[in-house]
Amino acid sequence: MPRITVQQHDFDPGQELAAMTDGRTDIGAAVSFVGLVRDVAGDAAVSAMTLDHYPGMTERELEKIADEAAGRWPLDDVRIVHRYGRLAPGDRIVLVITLSAHRRAAFEACDFIMDFLKTRAPFWKREETPDGDNWVASKDSDDAAAGRWQKS
Repeated sequence: MPRITVQQHDFDPGQELAAMTDGRTDIGAAVSFVGLVRDVAGDAAVSAMTLDHYPGMTERELEKIADEAAGRWPLDDVRIVHRYGRLAPGDRIVLVITLSAHRRAAFEACDFIMDFLKTRAPFWKREETPDGDNWVASKDSDDAAAGRWQKS
């Protein structure tokens, strides 16, 4: 079910959603998230962000995350598009779309996928600032967000 793409070129969220839903009458909810490059990180201006990844390994991990979401919620489809390479502020980085018969499942699954993309997806991010390039460190807040999904 999950469709995963890791690519350098931009994507069109509307086209992606249309490709998933056109002709389908069994879908009650389509939830999408688009992540964008910001022009600031903390107090520093960001002129660009470069994302690196390991081809093959990255797609497998994204597939695992999507499969885990599909195992937790009754999803009809999942789409993840994640970019790599040098991106400018305002550029799209990531798209997640979840489809379900019911909105709550689609919302929660989309949120779950994004939390785990932030913590488990093997991407390395480097920001360009006036003071030089900086690797983006993992954040405790991202780990805490992903931790809320752990089953007790």
